[in-house]
Amino acid sequence: MALLTMIFRKMAKNRWLQLNLWFGLTLCVALFSSMPLYSHAILQRTLFKELQQLQSDQNIYPGLLRAATSVSGGREFGTQLSLIRKADRYMADAPKRMGLDVQAYIVMRATQSFRVLPADATEKEKKEMTVSGSFRTVSDLEKRVKVIDGRLPNPNRTDGVYEAVVTQKFIIDLKRDLGSELVYTNKDTGATVRIIPVGIVEANAANAYDQFSLEGSSSFYIPFDEFNHDFVENPGPLKLSLLSWQYSLDYSQMNIDRIDTYVSQFNAINNYFNTRIGIGNADMPAKNPIATYTEKKEKLNLMLWSLYSPVMFMLAFYLFMAANLIIDRQKTEISVLRSRGASRLQIMTVFLIESLLLGALALAAGPFVGVFFTKILGASSGFLEFVQRASLDVVLNSTAYKIAAAAIGGSIVLILIPALLATRVTIVGHKQRMARLTKLSFWHLIGADIILLVVSVYFLSRFNNQLSNLKALALDPTSIQVDPLIFFMPALFSLGAGLLILRVYPWFVKLVFWIGRKWWTPALYSTLLQISRSSSQYLTIKVFLIMTVATGLFSANAARTINGNMEDRIQYTTGSDIQLSVHWDNDKPPPGPSGAPGQPQEETAAAPKVVTYTEPSFITMTELAGVDAAARVFRKDDASFSAGSQSGAATLYGIDPYDFGHVAWMRGGLLQYPLNSYLNLLSTNPKAVLVSRSMAKQYGVKAGDTISAKWEGLDGADFIVYGIVDYWPGWSPLPVSGDADDPEVRLPNLIVGQLPYIQNHLALEPYDVWIKLKEGAGSKVIYDDLIKKDIPIEKLVDANQLLIRSNNDPFRLAINGVMTLGFVISMLISFFGFLLFWVLTLSGRTLQFGILRAMGISFRQIIGMLLSEQALTSAAAILFGVVIGNTVSSLFVPLFQLSFNATDQVPPFEIVRRLSDYAQLYGVVGLMLAIGLAVLGVRISRMKITQALKLGEE
Repeated sequence: MALLTMIFRKMAKNRWLQLNLWFGLTLCVALFSSMPLYSHAILQRTLFKELQQLQSDQNIYPGLLRAATSVSGGREFGTQLSLIRKADRYMADAPKRMGLDVQAYIVMRATQSFRVLPADATEKEKKEMTVSGSFRTVSDLEKRVKVIDGRLPNPNRTDGVYEAVVTQKFIIDLKRDLGSELVYTNKDTGATVRIIPVGIVEANAANAYDQFSLEGSSSFYIPFDEFNHDFVENPGPLKLSLLSWQYSLDYSQMNIDRIDTYVSQFNAINNYFNTRIGIGNADMPAKNPIATYTEKKEKLNLMLWSLYSPVMFMLAFYLFMAANLIIDRQKTEISVLRSRGASRLQIMTVFLIESLLLGALALAAGPFVGVFFTKILGASSGFLEFVQRASLDVVLNSTAYKIAAAAIGGSIVLILIPALLATRVTIVGHKQRMARLTKLSFWHLIGADIILLVVSVYFLSRFNNQLSNLKALALDPTSIQVDPLIFFMPALFSLGAGLLILRVYPWFVKLVFWIGRKWWTPALYSTLLQISRSSSQYLTIKVFLIMTVATGLFSANAARTINGNMEDRIQYTTGSDIQLSVHWDNDKPPPGPSGAPGQPQEETAAAPKVVTYTEPSFITMTELAGVDAAARVFRKDDASFSAGSQSGAATLYGIDPYDFGHVAWMRGGLLQYPLNSYLNLLSTNPKAVLVSRSMAKQYGVKAGDTISAKWEGLDGADFIVYGIVDYWPGWSPLPVSGDADDPEVRLPNLIVGQLPYIQNHLALEPYDVWIKLKEGAGSKVIYDDLIKKDIPIEKLVDANQLLIRSNNDPFRLAINGVMTLGFVISMLISFFGFLLFWVLTLSGRTLQFGILRAMGISFRQIIGMLLSEQALTSAAAILFGVVIGNTVSSLFVPLFQLSFNATDQVPPFEIVRRLSDYAQLYGVVGLMLAIGLAVLGVRISRMKITQALKLGEE
């Protein structure tokens, strides 16, 4: 009890220091606990978004679960009935086993097909009619279909005639009206089945999840109970052929924690129906997004650990610094206790209990701060950029607490290291060390700066070699394991470079002091002397500030580069805001039956060489709501050309230069001259074309040459080369495989000409329409207008929608969110570390200030002395951080090309730097320093330094 009392008094006495240590521990817990929380939340959102996208793109309800089986013959009726009843019970419990609510449930059954004839069929009809049908039923038939003519069947009819509803196509095939009797006669038994169609129906899918369609248009649909009684429960005149059970489950309830359950249950259903009743299978559209979950989880967790590693390093550094400062302040007390007989174990027990108390408090608050961090991650769309995105559904779980507890354990060990080292020092040794602050720090003694730089440069060269191989072989980077060192090496390089600069910096200060020693004012003289003689005292805070600024700049440039290159690739590939194709009427014959064995080749070659198309109105496209400009863009990928005696394949573009210049997107610097300059050149002559650099190199084509171009079935048209381009919107100059610099590799070729000339001298064929939206207009405006005007769209590519999908990618969210969070945390711990260091430093120099005041130094001069001290320490460290941060960005940001596919990285990867990012970074750092200096100024003004010179002060 006495020990606890002493510990609490000791903690209360040093409450400011303990509060800083608790703050660091809480941040550590929050950071570590946010990793599993973010991973869980973002994967949950990703799964839901992918399922929504599946419904949007393919019009398939993601919650669909369908099992179907044929019914094999050869079994006794009782055995078959038992198997069907068991299957019904098994499927009835499927939602409960999966843990999802049911939105719709459909049971469908069908008999074998049979040839049906009208009861009043003529002899000729009996010979020529080959219409076949089957009895089919669905549960709740009256809710599933909509009667468009006639009525629903009467299930209570007792004269042996089946009343049925049919589709409109089937009634046409039957060549009879509603109410006409149809018959089927079994040739083997002579049994007759009489059917009267009483209604024409169509599917009634009232909800998006009600995925019902009239399967098999050649079917007679009868009530479910009637079908069950006549064909399932009792031996009927027709054999069962097909059974199916279809659920629409609430996919919004799908939880990634139950992924294994969904997969295992789907496999169990699939296995259950495999040859049990007949040939069966199961289908679940959500299985593909679910199947990729495990791989995504592993990659995302690796990505998070990689991104978090520099921030963890900063936190560990902060905890060690805070613990070191606290222990330094208590070293006299520790050495006195040691000299009076206290064992090292007893002293370490005191510090252990203190750390455990702080750790318990941090563990209580940290996970909730982690929830807040996770929501910040979800709202980040770029470095220090946030959007109004739906908040992540974050729930604390056991994994978060386990990781948080492990983080606390590691932090406590880190905190106890300085205490363990301090217990080895006696009172005499402590006084000796206090007098030797000019000696090299431990990090410089062991050469940590050189070691860190050598290691980071080695891995940098290794990654650059890997990047060269990636480009040379056009490999998919997903085949290369994402190495966490790509993200951790910049932090090590920054630390090594910072330590190396700080090894040399004290000599620079001594040189400045020596040069102006005859002219310095007393205040500045004292400052330079203090810094040059106590270089190791300021090492920690300077390294801290260097790391903060350097990692901040690297994070800003890395996030901006990744975002910029991904967005540029989407914009370049699309070419404009929206790219769409409209249906053109034509005289192309319908495709013949494919795969028909023995079909003569001559019969399939009847199509004309040139198809005649009718061009739809282009003016209609320019008048769509939200359209700022539109352009016709014809593209023929399988064109050919001849230049002199050489010929080859090329992609032929046909454009209207004026309109194209208003809609096309092109990143600056890709062309030798601005895009509009080439378009102006192209518009001077109808025959003018632009050709690709690859074509100019491989075929010796140059400006002024005449070339001929065409495609299959046409005679060539002559063109004159007016310019050579390296890139063009929507066209990739990269080869499908191999290195673009290899002379043996064939590069794609491009020809860009005027569309009217191509249409007049080659052929009129369908072109795409490229659209630029008005400022502030959304894609929905155009979509609605296209539907309203009933324009038949065959293809539509929306760059804005692709950008939104890219922004919601979990890996991109992780990069943006973690880098932003890492910088914010670095700023916070730098601010508190800055205050902690300088408050303790100033508190220990009260006597020095008193002596200076007694010597006649004014209070204003003391403030000036402190400002110059800050300029030579904190400001210098920030300047070093800027230099190191830019160096790290130039060296390591290009490695992020490993995250992109080398085969489609067009336009080429480039490092993106924005002045606004630098302004934000410097603003935050400046604000931190300003607040810190203000706090220090207030603290100095309250110091009673005039009372420091009292008897016995030393």
